[in-house]
Amino acid sequence: MMKRLAMIAFLVSALFMVLTGCSGNSSSGKGKGDTLVIGIDDKFAPMGFRDENNELVGFDIDYAKAAAEEMGMKVKFQPIDWKTKESELSSGRIDLIWNGYTITDDRKKKVLFTKPYLENAQVVVTLADSNIKKLADLEGKVVGLQSLSSAADALDANPVKSKIKEVTEFADNVMALGDLKSGRLDAVVIDEVVIDYYAAKQENTFKILDESLAPEQYGIGVKKGNEELLEKLQKALDKMNEDGTAAEVSKKWFGEDKVLK
Repeated sequence: MMKRLAMIAFLVSALFMVLTGCSGNSSSGKGKGDTLVIGIDDKFAPMGFRDENNELVGFDIDYAKAAAEEMGMKVKFQPIDWKTKESELSSGRIDLIWNGYTITDDRKKKVLFTKPYLENAQVVVTLADSNIKKLADLEGKVVGLQSLSSAADALDANPVKSKIKEVTEFADNVMALGDLKSGRLDAVVIDEVVIDYYAAKQENTFKILDESLAPEQYGIGVKKGNEELLEKLQKALDKMNEDGTAAEVSKKWFGEDKVLK
């Protein structure tokens, strides 16, 4: 009797291991089954943000939905703490980082990138009536930016950083701009794509300096080792460029076709 029970327990255990193994392998190159889980910063207008109905909208949201449809997959958007984006990806909690994600040499060591799909730059924004007119005027000023963003990298690489009185980091750009408007900051380093959106919505509130800190490009981050998903995604993006889908999404959000070919 004991031998029979031991054999049954062994078979059940073996079956469980086989099923678990199959389940784990099914998502290695295709997302979570037939669903792509995309990590986003849901306060990053116009790339990905919540509208007045708390619905996720934006260029990257529409772009990702179109790509997933082309891939024959569903999509789930997962708001994350942007500071932990690479950890979320490497742990498997998300399949892609896709929300104004700047391609940098440091990030290339951590993730796989698609080809760049949008040009951007890090710029300095002040209030419209500020006496700050050029980067040199940041000397002795308090500057804000999003924590662990490419804005921080761009500022660190510029000589003006050593002359700034204080750099304050925020969880997102909305909070940084809020402190700028309240007078707690003198300036904010931010994505040009983002501040162009807010400046258009709040006329005569902001002033963007002519000098930019760094030109950059957006790409989509895929987990290291998941070349299968990267190839499938890039194929979908290329197809969207060819058939005009990408241009349609761009014109909806930017008024022109800004997607890199």
